[in-house]
Amino acid sequence: MGIPTLLLFIGVGMLAGSEGIGGINFNDAGLAQSIGIVSLLFILFSGGLDTNWKESKVVSLPAFTLATVGVLATALLIAVAVMLIFNTSFLWGLLIGSIISSTDAAAVFAVLRIGNISLKGRLKPLLELESGSNDPMAVFLTISTIELLLNPEKTFLSQTLFFVQQIGLGALIGLLGGKAMVFLINRLNFSYEGIYPVFSLSLAIIVYSLTAVTGGSGFLAIYIAGLVLGNSQIIQRRTLLRFFDGLAVLSQIAMFLTLGLLIFPSNLINVWGYGLLLAGILIFVARPIGVFLSLIPFKFKFKELVFVSWVGLRGAVPIVLATFPLIYGIKNSDLIFNLVFFIVITSSLLQGWSLNLTAKLLGLAEPFVPKKKTQIEFSNETQIDTEIFEVIVNENSGMCGKQIVDLDFPKDSRIILIVRNDQNIIPAGNTIIEPGDLLSILMNKQNRDAIHDILALTQ
Repeated sequence: MGIPTLLLFIGVGMLAGSEGIGGINFNDAGLAQSIGIVSLLFILFSGGLDTNWKESKVVSLPAFTLATVGVLATALLIAVAVMLIFNTSFLWGLLIGSIISSTDAAAVFAVLRIGNISLKGRLKPLLELESGSNDPMAVFLTISTIELLLNPEKTFLSQTLFFVQQIGLGALIGLLGGKAMVFLINRLNFSYEGIYPVFSLSLAIIVYSLTAVTGGSGFLAIYIAGLVLGNSQIIQRRTLLRFFDGLAVLSQIAMFLTLGLLIFPSNLINVWGYGLLLAGILIFVARPIGVFLSLIPFKFKFKELVFVSWVGLRGAVPIVLATFPLIYGIKNSDLIFNLVFFIVITSSLLQGWSLNLTAKLLGLAEPFVPKKKTQIEFSNETQIDTEIFEVIVNENSGMCGKQIVDLDFPKDSRIILIVRNDQNIIPAGNTIIEPGDLLSILMNKQNRDAIHDILALTQ
């Protein structure tokens, strides 16, 4: 149906809650927030592991602009709307705007995969990178607005310095922490392979915690650490990727079930009018203006800007952030939580099912081609001077029709496996390369440039 899975588990939580058939009485916002933060830690780390930096770095500047300027513009526009609708202060409106300002692109691509389509051009890496980097901005805006509400003597200048500290420390510790993780995972020789995922999990928690206690953005740090680890050559790579993919799914289930338990369905009925109005302003006004302000300087096509504007699904982060006013005792915090919950559900229902259709109507969709994967696990801890490199042979490649012996590979580097039509082929010197082949090349790192030159010349 193209509806984000989060709605399923939120629904299960609501059914199990005090007003559902389960009858579980749960109203601990602090515990729900803790579960949400820990879950987001694992989700963002897994997202960093799965992000291809080679594809994403070309859109790093527009993605960062969208994750900062775009989020800020969205929050400010919602703040003005809330101030006018509820006849309240700008700061109270900014609190709601800050909470719902970030998007959940992970849900977007889950929907796109269900529809078996992919996105053309720079859209996919742009949205992937934005999803991992816009949460810290929303967290900063939410916490800063709460502090200004509770302590009016504080200034916006002090909060700006706090933002610089959050982003700076988060980026620095995340980068150094990721490199430290690569070093330790490749150097420590554990007796059991199963220790590597547990050890990596511990390191991820340390990176987040160290950043948080020093005043940085733990969410940004853990995403960058995952990005560094996922784009480095490490032993037990596939084991780690599978482990954290599974852990991310489990974390989403736990988080959505908990948030579903926390909400009372009767309260959503009471705010449906204001909720629909704010959701409409967010989807059709605030998000598009934020996107256009952020991306027009980077020469994106108009239809691409329209699609990015529509890809504004709200997910778990706004609901978790909505627990902060409850804990800090902000005026009408129950109303804020119920409004945010209603907006998230509305956004998921309205935009989730239509993403595939919108991409096709705008001419931005192309057939989804699942990534080919081999079953090779590179786990030799003693020979860290070798690595496995994988390449898919294009139809126009000069390798097509050639025998492996004609490629003139270095003697200590060779093609060790070919995956063709989901079949594993053991290569020999006279094996002919065909279009679509997935080549697994075991090479000495000293020959990396030479092999890349061979592949570049024959592609």
